[in-house]
Amino acid sequence: MIQATEFDIDTEKGNFRFDTDYAFDAGVGLNPDVVRYISNVKEEKEWILNFRLKALETFLKKPLPTHWATDDLKNINFDVIRYYLAKGQKPSRSWDDVPDDVKNTFERLGIPEQERKFLAGVEAQFDSEAAYSNMKEGLEKEGVIFVGPTEGLRDHPEVFKKWFGKVIPTSDNKFSALNSAVFSGGSFIYIPPGVKLKQPLQAYFRINAENFGQFERTLIIADEGSEVTYMEGCTAPKFETSTLHSAVVELVALKGSKIQYITVQNWSNNVYNLVTKRAMAEEEAEVRWIDCNIGSRLTMKYPGVILRGRKARGEVLSIALANSGQHQDTGAKMVHAAEETSSNIIAKSISIGTGRSSYRGLVRMPKHLKNCKNNTECDALLINSDSQTDTYPAITVQGEGNSVQHEATVSKVSADQIFYMQQRGLSEGEAMSLCVNGFVNDLIREFPMEYSVELKRLIDMEMEGSVG
Repeated sequence: MIQATEFDIDTEKGNFRFDTDYAFDAGVGLNPDVVRYISNVKEEKEWILNFRLKALETFLKKPLPTHWATDDLKNINFDVIRYYLAKGQKPSRSWDDVPDDVKNTFERLGIPEQERKFLAGVEAQFDSEAAYSNMKEGLEKEGVIFVGPTEGLRDHPEVFKKWFGKVIPTSDNKFSALNSAVFSGGSFIYIPPGVKLKQPLQAYFRINAENFGQFERTLIIADEGSEVTYMEGCTAPKFETSTLHSAVVELVALKGSKIQYITVQNWSNNVYNLVTKRAMAEEEAEVRWIDCNIGSRLTMKYPGVILRGRKARGEVLSIALANSGQHQDTGAKMVHAAEETSSNIIAKSISIGTGRSSYRGLVRMPKHLKNCKNNTECDALLINSDSQTDTYPAITVQGEGNSVQHEATVSKVSADQIFYMQQRGLSEGEAMSLCVNGFVNDLIREFPMEYSVELKRLIDMEMEGSVG
C-alpha cells in the first residue's frame, strides 16, 4: 500500500478560532424547512431533495440506539444545533483565493505546506462546505476524480449515484439518517481501473462555529486493480457548549483494488463524534482502516468491511486514547459474505484519569461459507484507579472450515513500575510514556512511519502528570 507522509496531531494545535461572517445559515433546529434550505442553497435536483426529506422522516422516527450505544447520547439536544453554515464561496483551487479568515485557519494548521510537500490532492472543509479543493496536474488526465459530494452529484451522476447510499443505507441507524438529511461537504473520489496513486489524497475537516453540527459525506470508489490512500484530519476549538459531528463514509473496493483510509481525530472535548464508516470489498480487493481516536467528549466509531468477493481482505488497526471526561467507544465490524475471505482487527486503548474506553466488535461468518479467517485482538491499558475499560465482542461463526481467534487483555501500569524507572533517572511523565509506548508499540509499527513519530510524541504529551 501507499505510505502516507507527515501529519501533525498536536492536541492543542486546533484550539483556536477566527470570527467569521456566514452568507448562509439554516438557523437552529431541524425540520423540513431546514432540509429544503440546504438543498436550495446547493441548487440540487429534485430527487436529492426527496432523498433528504425521506431521510429526515427516518431520523425522526428512529429512537436513539441502545444496543451499540452509550447513555451519554441522551445529552444531545438536536433542537439547539445549527445544521448548515457556509460563507457562500465555491471551493477554490488556489489558496490565494480562499477568504482570509478561512485561509488563516488552514495556514495555522499547516494544510498548504502539507499539500506542497507530499499530497496528490487536498480538500479543506470549513464548517459545512469545502473552501479549497485541488488535485495535482496529471491525475485528472488519468481519469481520477476528487471533488465534494455536491460536485459529484452534479458533474458525475453516472458514477456517484450508482453507489451513493448503497454501502450504508439511510435507515442503517439514527445518525446515518441524520447525515442523509443534512449532509454537506466531504469527498467524492473515483480511481479508474489500474491507476495506482503514489501519493495520498487528504481531506481536512474543521469545525469553527459554536453549537454547530458537521455532516460531511464521503464516497470513495476504487475501480478494478486501482490503489488509493486517503487521509482525513479533524479539529475544532474548545467551546463550553456541545458540538456534533456525524459523518457517513462509504468505500467501494472493486476487484483487485486497494483502499487505505487513515483517520487522525483530534476533536476538542465538547464534540460528540458519531460516525458510520463501512466498506465493501469485491474479489481479491483489500480495505484497510487505520484509526487514531483522540479527543471528543464521546466517540462512537466502528469501521466495517463487507467482504463480498472471494479472497477479499479487510483490516482495522486502531488506537483510542480517553482522558478525563472522555469516552472512546470504538471497534470494528467484519461481515464475511464470500469464501476464502480474511479479516484482521487490532485495537489498543488507553484510559487516563477518569477516561473510559470501550471496544465493540462484530465478526460474522455464515454457515454456507468455507475457508474464512478472522483474527481479533483488543487490548486495554488503565493508567489510574478511576480509569475504565469495557469489551463487547459479538462473534457469529457457522459452517465448517472457518476459523476465528479472539484475544482481549486489560492491564494496568503499577506504581512500582513507575518508581523503578524513576530510580534510574526518568521523570514520572517519562516513565509513564515509556510504559504506554511499550504497550502500543506493536500496533504503531503498522502505521506509516511519520504517524508513528507523531503518535509517540502525542503520548508523551498526554502522559505528563497522569500518575496520581
